[in-house]
Amino acid sequence: MAVGDKPIPELGRVGVYIDGFNLYYGLRAAGRRSLLWLDLWSLATGFLKPGQRLVSVRYFSAAIRDDPPASARQEAYLATLESRGVEVTLGRFQKQIIRCRECGARRRTFAEKQSDVALAAAMAGDVATGSVDVVILVSADSDLCAAIHAIKRLDAGHGRKTKIVSVFPPHRRSDHLRQCSDAWFPLGAAVIRRSQLPDVVHGRDGAVYHRPPHWN
Repeated sequence: MAVGDKPIPELGRVGVYIDGFNLYYGLRAAGRRSLLWLDLWSLATGFLKPGQRLVSVRYFSAAIRDDPPASARQEAYLATLESRGVEVTLGRFQKQIIRCRECGARRRTFAEKQSDVALAAAMAGDVATGSVDVVILVSADSDLCAAIHAIKRLDAGHGRKTKIVSVFPPHRRSDHLRQCSDAWFPLGAAVIRRSQLPDVVHGRDGAVYHRPPHWN
């Protein structure tokens, strides 16, 4: 859109950035596995205000290790999200050995790596390139405050203002994110229920995806 030779910038382009594990554990805390089959594009569309346009939904997580059934469910879900237009970025799990201070017993666990860094870089990168006017962050991880502060510094250097909204998954909240965001709200159960995928999803490439029975 332009007047004469001068383009008029859009002010309603929205990018949604989803912290997959923060959302997953919030949904698990809500007590119903059936909520996990969540249509993130539909969910993100519900965040829009009049005059806004959804330009991207980006989901950040890590591939599950050493649990074949859970890995298969995750792969089916991620493929379904991608078929709906969601961009998926996966970090990794790093093996760790934890020692009990009381009994000395050791156990193996895995810590998620890289996905929060990738999410932060994506938000800042999209703002730096002028791809979005509004950032909606679905997470309650206060570590992401650093990315929000970086975006504000970018804006200050370019004389613009990107609106940043934090959406807290169920049973998750961060006072630090609330304070550094322009707005925030909790992700309610009713919105989540309205945004569920159908049991059978027909992808754009002809593939068919089914809700995992474990999530019924």
